[in-house]
Amino acid sequence: MNQNLTQQWLTEIQTLKEQMAGLQSDRDVAWESAQKWRQLYNTEAEQRRTDAQLSQQAIASLKADLHKLRGLEVETLAAETPATAIKQEIEQLKSVEDLQAKLIAVIKERDRLLQALKTEQDNHAQTRNSLTTALGDAIDSLTQERARKEKESK
Repeated sequence: MNQNLTQQWLTEIQTLKEQMAGLQSDRDVAWESAQKWRQLYNTEAEQRRTDAQLSQQAIASLKADLHKLRGLEVETLAAETPATAIKQEIEQLKSVEDLQAKLIAVIKERDRLLQALKTEQDNHAQTRNSLTTALGDAIDSLTQERARKEKESK
Protein backbone atom coordinates (compact mmCIF):
# COMPACT_ATOMS: atom_id res chain seq x y z
CA MET A 1 0.00 0.00 0.00
CA ASN A 2 2.89 2.34 0.79
CA GLN A 3 4.37 1.68 -2.65
CA ASN A 4 1.00 2.43 -4.28
CA LEU A 5 0.81 5.79 -2.44
CA THR A 6 4.37 6.59 -3.48
CA GLN A 7 3.53 5.78 -7.10
CA GLN A 8 0.47 8.06 -6.95
CA TRP A 9 2.62 10.88 -5.61
CA LEU A 10 5.24 10.34 -8.30
CA THR A 11 2.55 10.31 -10.97
CA GLU A 12 1.05 13.51 -9.56
CA ILE A 13 4.47 15.17 -9.48
CA GLN A 14 5.13 14.13 -13.09
CA THR A 15 1.75 15.48 -14.17
CA LEU A 16 2.43 18.78 -12.43
CA LYS A 17 5.87 18.98 -14.07
CA GLU A 18 4.29 18.43 -17.49
CA GLN A 19 1.64 21.06 -16.82
CA MET A 20 4.31 23.48 -15.63
CA ALA A 21 6.39 22.84 -18.75
CA GLY A 22 3.30 23.45 -20.90
CA LEU A 23 2.51 26.68 -19.09
CA GLN A 24 6.11 27.84 -19.41
CA SER A 25 5.95 27.09 -23.12
CA ASP A 26 2.70 29.07 -23.40
CA ARG A 27 4.29 31.92 -21.48
CA ASP A 28 7.29 31.92 -23.82
CA VAL A 29 5.01 31.95 -26.88
CA ALA A 30 3.01 34.84 -25.41
CA TRP A 31 6.21 36.72 -24.61
CA GLU A 32 7.51 36.26 -28.15
CA SER A 33 4.18 37.42 -29.55
CA ALA A 34 4.20 40.49 -27.32
CA GLN A 35 7.78 41.25 -28.40
CA LYS A 36 6.72 40.93 -32.04
CA TRP A 37 3.81 43.35 -31.54
CA ARG A 38 6.03 45.80 -29.66
CA GLN A 39 8.51 45.71 -32.54
CA LEU A 40 5.74 46.28 -35.08
CA TYR A 41 4.39 49.18 -33.06
CA ASN A 42 7.86 50.70 -32.69
CA THR A 43 8.51 50.28 -36.41
CA GLU A 44 5.23 52.00 -37.26
CA ALA A 45 5.91 54.81 -34.78
CA GLU A 46 9.39 55.33 -36.22
CA GLN A 47 7.93 55.46 -39.73
CA ARG A 48 5.40 58.06 -38.58
CA ARG A 49 8.19 60.15 -37.00
CA THR A 50 10.24 59.88 -40.18
CA ASP A 51 7.26 60.87 -42.32
CA ALA A 52 6.55 63.84 -40.06
CA GLN A 53 10.17 64.95 -40.21
CA LEU A 54 10.23 64.63 -44.02
CA SER A 55 6.99 66.59 -44.22
CA GLN A 56 8.45 69.34 -42.03
CA GLN A 57 11.52 69.50 -44.24
CA ALA A 58 9.34 69.66 -47.35
CA ILE A 59 7.26 72.46 -45.81
CA ALA A 60 10.40 74.38 -44.91
CA SER A 61 11.73 73.92 -48.44
CA LEU A 62 8.45 75.08 -49.98
CA LYS A 63 8.37 78.10 -47.70
CA ALA A 64 11.92 78.98 -48.72
CA ASP A 65 10.94 78.67 -52.39
CA LEU A 66 7.88 80.84 -51.78
CA HIS A 67 9.99 83.53 -50.11
CA LYS A 68 12.43 83.46 -53.03
CA LEU A 69 9.58 83.83 -55.49
CA ARG A 70 8.29 86.82 -53.57
CA GLY A 71 11.68 88.46 -53.69
CA LEU A 72 12.70 87.79 -50.11
CA GLU A 73 16.19 86.45 -49.60
CA VAL A 74 16.34 83.35 -47.37
CA GLU A 75 19.65 84.56 -45.94
CA THR A 76 18.02 87.81 -44.79
CA LEU A 77 15.18 85.93 -43.10
CA ALA A 78 17.54 83.51 -41.38
CA ALA A 79 19.77 86.26 -40.04
CA GLU A 80 16.92 88.36 -38.66
CA THR A 81 14.49 87.70 -35.88
CA PRO A 82 11.02 86.49 -36.93
CA ALA A 83 9.45 89.74 -35.77
CA THR A 84 11.78 91.78 -37.96
CA ALA A 85 11.11 89.53 -40.96
CA ILE A 86 7.37 89.90 -40.42
CA LYS A 87 7.68 93.69 -40.19
CA GLN A 88 9.63 93.79 -43.44
CA GLU A 89 7.05 91.66 -45.19
CA ILE A 90 4.24 93.91 -43.91
CA GLU A 91 6.09 97.01 -45.09
CA GLN A 92 6.17 95.57 -48.60
CA LEU A 93 2.39 95.57 -48.70
CA LYS A 94 1.37 98.78 -50.45
CA SER A 95 -2.42 98.63 -50.39
CA VAL A 96 -5.38 97.16 -48.59
CA GLU A 97 -5.80 94.73 -51.49
CA ASP A 98 -2.23 93.48 -50.96
CA LEU A 99 -2.95 93.06 -47.27
CA GLN A 100 -6.15 91.16 -48.01
CA ALA A 101 -4.37 88.89 -50.50
CA LYS A 102 -1.63 88.21 -47.96
CA LEU A 103 -4.20 87.47 -45.24
CA ILE A 104 -6.06 85.08 -47.55
CA ALA A 105 -2.81 83.28 -48.39
CA VAL A 106 -1.88 82.99 -44.71
CA ILE A 107 -5.33 81.70 -43.76
CA LYS A 108 -5.22 79.12 -46.58
CA GLU A 109 -1.77 77.95 -45.43
CA ARG A 110 -3.00 77.72 -41.83
CA ASP A 111 -6.04 75.70 -42.89
CA ARG A 112 -3.88 73.38 -44.99
CA LEU A 113 -1.48 72.83 -42.09
CA LEU A 114 -4.35 72.23 -39.67
CA GLN A 115 -5.80 69.66 -42.07
CA ALA A 116 -2.40 67.96 -42.41
CA LEU A 117 -2.09 67.87 -38.60
CA LYS A 118 -5.59 66.42 -38.22
CA THR A 119 -4.84 63.77 -40.86
CA GLU A 120 -1.63 62.81 -39.08
CA GLN A 121 -3.42 62.62 -35.73
CA ASP A 122 -6.18 60.47 -37.26
CA ASN A 123 -3.59 58.16 -38.83
CA HIS A 124 -1.77 57.85 -35.52
CA ALA A 125 -4.99 57.04 -33.66
CA GLN A 126 -5.96 54.47 -36.29
CA THR A 127 -2.54 52.80 -36.07
CA ARG A 128 -2.70 52.75 -32.27
CA ASN A 129 -6.20 51.26 -32.34
CA SER A 130 -5.23 48.64 -34.93
CA LEU A 131 -2.20 47.55 -32.96
CA THR A 132 -4.12 47.52 -29.68
CA THR A 133 -6.87 45.41 -31.27
CA ALA A 134 -4.33 43.01 -32.74
CA LEU A 135 -2.59 42.68 -29.38
CA GLY A 136 -5.93 42.05 -27.66
CA ASP A 137 -6.81 39.41 -30.25
CA ALA A 138 -3.46 37.70 -29.71
CA ILE A 139 -4.00 37.65 -25.93
CA ASP A 140 -7.55 36.30 -26.38
CA SER A 141 -6.26 33.56 -28.69
CA LEU A 142 -3.57 32.65 -26.19
CA THR A 143 -6.12 32.51 -23.36
CA GLN A 144 -8.40 30.29 -25.42
CA GLU A 145 -5.49 28.03 -26.34
CA ARG A 146 -4.50 27.70 -22.68
CA ALA A 147 -8.08 26.88 -21.70
CA ARG A 148 -8.25 24.26 -24.45
CA LYS A 149 -4.98 22.68 -23.31
CA GLU A 150 -6.19 22.59 -19.70
CA LYS A 151 -9.39 20.82 -20.78
CA GLU A 152 -7.37 18.32 -22.81
CA SER A 153 -5.03 17.57 -19.93
CA LYS A 154 -7.89 16.82 -17.52
